[in-house]
Amino acid sequence: MTATPLAPPTRTAGPSYATELVTDARAFAALAPQWARLFERCAAATPFQSHAWLHSWWQSYGTPKRLRLLLVRADGELVAAAPLILRRTPVPALVPLGGAISDYADVLVDDRCPHPAATALTEALAGAARTALIDFREVRPGSAVEQVYERWRGPRYRAPDSLCLELPALPLDELVSRLPAPRAQRVRAKLRKLRALGVERHVVRPGEVETALRRLLELHRLQWQGRSVTPEHLRPRFREHLVRAAGPMVRDGEAVVTEFRLDGDVVAVDLTLRSRRLMGGYLYGAHPRLRERKADVAVMLLEACAAHTGEGAPDTLSLLRGDEPYKHHWRPRPVVNERLLLARRRTAPLLTAVAGEAALRRRGRELLRRHRPPARPQVGP
Repeated sequence: MTATPLAPPTRTAGPSYATELVTDARAFAALAPQWARLFERCAAATPFQSHAWLHSWWQSYGTPKRLRLLLVRADGELVAAAPLILRRTPVPALVPLGGAISDYADVLVDDRCPHPAATALTEALAGAARTALIDFREVRPGSAVEQVYERWRGPRYRAPDSLCLELPALPLDELVSRLPAPRAQRVRAKLRKLRALGVERHVVRPGEVETALRRLLELHRLQWQGRSVTPEHLRPRFREHLVRAAGPMVRDGEAVVTEFRLDGDVVAVDLTLRSRRLMGGYLYGAHPRLRERKADVAVMLLEACAAHTGEGAPDTLSLLRGDEPYKHHWRPRPVVNERLLLARRRTAPLLTAVAGEAALRRRGRELLRRHRPPARPQVGP
């Protein structure tokens, strides 16, 4: 059996709500059309909750027999989902699919029936947790999983997680107009420099995505050669995940891949992810010759991302996780993700231990920040 009912349907005056647990990867793959419809009906969802992203992540990073998808159906229609994996160490925990390479974690709850769907999902999570914690990292304020947290009857804990920086999703000229006059003048000069160099922008079609993404990762390796780079971005499993996920996401409007050409050569590639309310540049690769020719890559990338704003576009342009100085040039709004921990009575001691360790780590980071020498100014990522 690929889906196990967790409880008999709840009879109300309206639809009948039933919950189930999916542990089979083939059943996960088959959920794609239903998942896509639910994703569209959950305004809080970020691109990291799309089926293409999560299923591809499972194929690259999943552990056999650890898949835990909690589903809620109303008269057979999918109205809530919690995409989880069972982690056994350092403590048993149900954690979101997507892992460290995803900037946001969440569940999906249908906006048409948020209260009964979230209530049913909360009860399903309590039943599935058993002797494990439920540990959601990188929860963006306003996420659907906050509805679960509010309804949770057992021990719970919330704490700050990573800092994200956000801008309104506006065309670049409007983003520039928000800046102090001297900085706005410098940005306009950098844009003129890009025009003078002849940098051309090309939005990649779905059939070209695989080639473009492989080129992105090769350029990413080149740009960081000899410097500290996120090791995971250079590994085959990450490449396979990104290439596999991006194709369907581009086709469904959940991603945009942009190539930048100079003298006929592709010198940079950017991957921007998007959902109903949020878009953001996830990863890019740029040839060192762009810097040699004094092109401001950060301005170039933001201009490309801002080109997809406008009527019907997301209302937030996220610079995603990280407090890099160059991001602050645009006067972004700081938004702190949260970590939500949920436990049953029997696992309360585990929650206490994990929460205590998290608090110690947070205090340690704060002490390091206070005593760290000031960073040198940066002109780009």
